[in-house]
Amino acid sequence: MRDPRIQVLAKNLITYSVELQKGEKVLIENFGLQRELVTALVQEAYNAGGFPFVLLKDHQVDRSLLMGAQEEQLAMMATFEAQVMSEMDAYIGLRAGDNISELADVPSDKMALHGKTVGTKVHREIRVPKTKWVVLRYPSSSMAQLANTSTEAFEDFYFNVCNLDYSKMDQAMDSLVSLLDRTDKVQLKGPGTDLTFSIKYIPSIKCAGKRNIPDGEVYTAPVRDSINGTITYNTPSPYQGFTFENISFTFENGKIVEATANDTERINKILDSDEGARFIGEFAIGVNPYIQHPMKDILFDEKIDGSFHFTPGQCYEEASNGNNSSIHWDIVMIQRPEYGGGEIYFDDVLIRKDGRFVLPELEALNPENLK
Repeated sequence: MRDPRIQVLAKNLITYSVELQKGEKVLIENFGLQRELVTALVQEAYNAGGFPFVLLKDHQVDRSLLMGAQEEQLAMMATFEAQVMSEMDAYIGLRAGDNISELADVPSDKMALHGKTVGTKVHREIRVPKTKWVVLRYPSSSMAQLANTSTEAFEDFYFNVCNLDYSKMDQAMDSLVSLLDRTDKVQLKGPGTDLTFSIKYIPSIKCAGKRNIPDGEVYTAPVRDSINGTITYNTPSPYQGFTFENISFTFENGKIVEATANDTERINKILDSDEGARFIGEFAIGVNPYIQHPMKDILFDEKIDGSFHFTPGQCYEEASNGNNSSIHWDIVMIQRPEYGGGEIYFDDVLIRKDGRFVLPELEALNPENLK
C-alpha cells in the first residue's frame, strides 16, 4: 500500500512546483527507479490535464558510460537529450541512489567534459531558462545513514521537510528580498571567515518550493570582482563523487587565489576547470526550519536553517553577475552556535547573528515562525 504522503508530494510537485497546465508536457527524469513517486507523478500529471514523459537513469550505468566516454559521444548524447528537453514545458528531476560516491573514480577530465556538453547544452541552456523545473531527492536507507538516523525516522523527516507549507515561506521571504535588493556591501564573519563583497544591482530571488524540494533559500550573486578575504566552510561537501572537508578559500578581487581542503590537489583541479570556476556565481541564505544538520546531500544541506552557501562557478541568469563556468558548486557554512556561530552584515548593519535574524522585518524567517 502506497504511503499517502507520496501522493501529497506528487500533487504538490505537479500543481505548485511546476504548475502544470492542461496540454503541457512534463519530463520526469528519475535516477534510481523510485517507482512509487514516479507513478504518483504520472497520475497527478494526467489529473492536471498534462502529458507526462519518463526518462529512467542509473548512476552505476552512468559511471560505466563516463569511464570510457569520448567528446564526440558526449556531444551526441547532449544533442539527443537537448532535443527531448526542448519539447518540454516542465521538468521534474528525481534523484535517488544507494551510493553518493558512485562517480568517485571517474577521471576529472571526463566529469568536466560531461559538464561542458550534456550539463551545458541540456540543463544550462534549455532546462533552467526555458522550462518550469524542480529537482528533488527521494528517501533511501543510504540517505538515512548519511543523516545518522533510522530509515523510518529519516522518512518522517523527509516528508516534514518536503511537504511543509511553502506558500507561507514564500510570503515570509519578501522582506529579505527587499532588503537584499537595497544592499550594496555584505560582510560574512565566523571562525576562519572574514569576507566582504558587493551585491549592488544584482537581483535577489526567493526559492520556496518552485525549483528545489526541499527548498528554503534566497539567493543573489556577488559583483564578480568585489570579493576579498577568506572563507572557511564547516560542512562536508560531496562533489564529483568525492567528499571534501575543511574547505577554505582566499579571494583577491573576486578570484580564489588559494584553496585548501582535505584533498587540496583535487579541489584545485576542479577550480581550474575553466576561468569562471575560480569566481563566485551565487550567494544564498538558507532558512528551512526542519533541516538542522548536514547530511552530504546538497539539496538538503544548502537549505539548512542558519546557513549560507557561497558558490564557485556558474551564476544563474535571474541573478547574473556575468560569471560563466561548467561548474556550479554549492558549499555550505552554518552559523548557528553549535557550529561556531557567525554574523551577516548588510551595509554594516547586523542582520543575522548565530543563525537567527535580528531585524524585526526578518523575524518571520526564524524557524519557529516557518513551521
